[in-house]
Amino acid sequence: MKRSRPPSRTRSRSRSRSLNVRALLALAVMAASVAIALTMPVRLGLDLRGGTQIVLETKSTETTKADREATDRTVEVLRGRIDALGVAEPTIVRSGENRVVVELPGVQDPKKAADVLGRTAQLTVHSVLGPAENPADAGEGDTEAAKDGERVLPDESGQSLRLKAATLTGQDVKGADARFDQQNGAGWTVTVDFKDSGSDRWAQVTGEAACNPAGDPKRRVAIVLDDKIISSPQVDPSVSCGAGITGGSTQITGSFDDAEARELALLIKGGALPVPVETIEQRTIGATLGDEAINAGAWAAVIGTALTALFIIVVYRLMGALATVALLCYGLISYAALAAVGATLTLPGLAGFVLAIGMAVDANVLVFERAREEQAARTRPSTRSALTAGFRSAFSAIADSNITTLIAAALLFFLASGPVKGFGVTLGIGVLASMVSALVITRVLAEFAASRPAVFRRPGITGISTTGPVRDALLRRNPFLMARPRRWLAASLIVMVVAGSGILVRGLNFGIEFTGGRLIEYSTADQVDPDRARDALADAGFPRAVVQSSGDGDLTVRTEELTDDEAATVTKAVTELGGETEKVRDELIGPSLGEELRRDALIALGLALAAQLAYLAVRFRLLFGTAAVSALAHDVVILVGVFAWLGKPIDGVFLAALLTVIGYSVNDSVVLFDRVRELLGKERKAPFARLTNDAILQTLPRTVNTGMGAVLILASLAILADDSLTDFALALLIGVGVGTYSSVFTASPLAIELHDRGTGSRSTRRKGGKGQGARRTGKTDKQVPASRTERQEAL
Repeated sequence: MKRSRPPSRTRSRSRSRSLNVRALLALAVMAASVAIALTMPVRLGLDLRGGTQIVLETKSTETTKADREATDRTVEVLRGRIDALGVAEPTIVRSGENRVVVELPGVQDPKKAADVLGRTAQLTVHSVLGPAENPADAGEGDTEAAKDGERVLPDESGQSLRLKAATLTGQDVKGADARFDQQNGAGWTVTVDFKDSGSDRWAQVTGEAACNPAGDPKRRVAIVLDDKIISSPQVDPSVSCGAGITGGSTQITGSFDDAEARELALLIKGGALPVPVETIEQRTIGATLGDEAINAGAWAAVIGTALTALFIIVVYRLMGALATVALLCYGLISYAALAAVGATLTLPGLAGFVLAIGMAVDANVLVFERAREEQAARTRPSTRSALTAGFRSAFSAIADSNITTLIAAALLFFLASGPVKGFGVTLGIGVLASMVSALVITRVLAEFAASRPAVFRRPGITGISTTGPVRDALLRRNPFLMARPRRWLAASLIVMVVAGSGILVRGLNFGIEFTGGRLIEYSTADQVDPDRARDALADAGFPRAVVQSSGDGDLTVRTEELTDDEAATVTKAVTELGGETEKVRDELIGPSLGEELRRDALIALGLALAAQLAYLAVRFRLLFGTAAVSALAHDVVILVGVFAWLGKPIDGVFLAALLTVIGYSVNDSVVLFDRVRELLGKERKAPFARLTNDAILQTLPRTVNTGMGAVLILASLAILADDSLTDFALALLIGVGVGTYSSVFTASPLAIELHDRGTGSRSTRRKGGKGQGARRTGKTDKQVPASRTERQEAL
């Protein structure tokens, strides 16, 4: 008869197999991450490496609609023009139905790039009918001429010519090259080769012109590019009437220099755009600014991570040190994931990378605090079993809190644009990587260390054998915070009204993303007083220009939409005041795009709140979802109001911070309500207010420790990162503080009030009194901070 194995030995072997499987998974993930990191570099955005980004919008004409197909054809034409410009690693993609995003790394002259890309390049060839006595007769007074396609345009000298309908178009062009004609002394010329059908038409039009005497305007042929005669040569006297110029080639002459000839050849060879395009957004970042942003962001990441690691090592000792190793693995996994998916790392994306470190810390803290509770309850025989229970108990809270952050990241990706979209990608990847780091790598390391005999004999070095100073303080005081929830709600309402009144009193300082306009940042040799610069720009014709100092002596000028010539005037005025001047940033947002971005921002905000409510209602109860989302709305109003009082800009980066606050601050509510749900499952007859108070006291150590980790990361960003990220970090610091407060003193009291209204019970809570805040969590001996009397009442 076979003897059955003892249950303890079976469980031990099962745990060992699970540990081995997780260890193999962790090794596989790390090996793949190292391989990807060594072979696939991450692509940097223009705000980190410098260059120009231009967003073009296709426009419909009377004959062609600017739909997806026309925009795709436009992309192909633009790609040919960009390749001819010789830009290294350009990017050109269609965005939406009728937009094209062009990124040109290293290009610091956006005017030239925009001119080349934006020109329609509609090339046509016309017979000349003679001089036009009245240029206004361009098809207006003569309806028959208009129907026949005749038009009046000035030639190179300014003389108006009447032109016949086009005989050839750019579709008939085979190619074009710029050449220097030394033999005839014509200088730089452009040789145009025609296709077979175009060759016959060219012979026809030149043959008709040759029938007119020399010197007659009718002997000329007009070559028109974008409604402008670029050349109108006389047909050579050697060409006989009716024969024309054969061979399928012609030469455009003029007063070209090499750059003009090459550009003209590029436009003709690149082909005509199927529809006109308009520049609605233009950003130029200097290479120096990009290098400084990378260095500042890297220092912020290193110092923030070091401070966070030091903090969790002090609090959790050995487990904290192992969590620090897992954080380093998180960094490698995130980097490899960015490279693998081909994502572009932008400046806000770099901030998202750093911020996700706080997410990874949050998951570790949740696990370690639950393990501390298991260990303190004396229901687990060893540190390893307490850790196993901690991972199992914390999993639902970790999953829920990270999913709510992923919702915010997804909204940023789908609704934002430019660098802010990059932030959404990086944040989403960081959240997923943090879950792998905490639930796989940290668990493997922690369980392996806890199973060592040396650690088993000295449980104090693990950091989870004691409850910690925060929990000890709660044990001594045992407060009943939720005795009068309406007082907390009143306090929250007062704070929200005071902060929100800034929106009405001061108004919102919208950035150019939401208003349209142009923003140029200069680095000057000499310090320039903003008031002097404002006066100088007013004298130059820009009285409404907003001038501010930024960074170390830099100057930012924000105006309404400017042409490139007007922008040059602004640069000249700044140069006269500050000496040698470098343009480090130049952003142009069209008014139509600004209005669209404002609308998308409101949609993103509304969807964020609605998505959080829907998810929390499904995962928990509608009561909890309503309370959590109401607290989020409270946080949003306070954050926007504080920025209004401070006069800070409300721009795309602030929108990223706001949506991150929504995802980040809801974590506290999720963890709290997850504990309330757990307690409700164990003690359904206990008063809801007392259970909520118990949940607050039990999760408060996690809230404090997680908040400290986030504050250390964000403070590093605020102090060390680029100026454009200072407001971002400030918004998140405010959001973390307000979110921590609101989860305890807004969401919890509101949930109690909603529950009491639904059940009609208020008397039980009033009996709770002082000193009845913490309770037993079940019918076992597992205890949390509670008085002996209250534990007896709960049995």
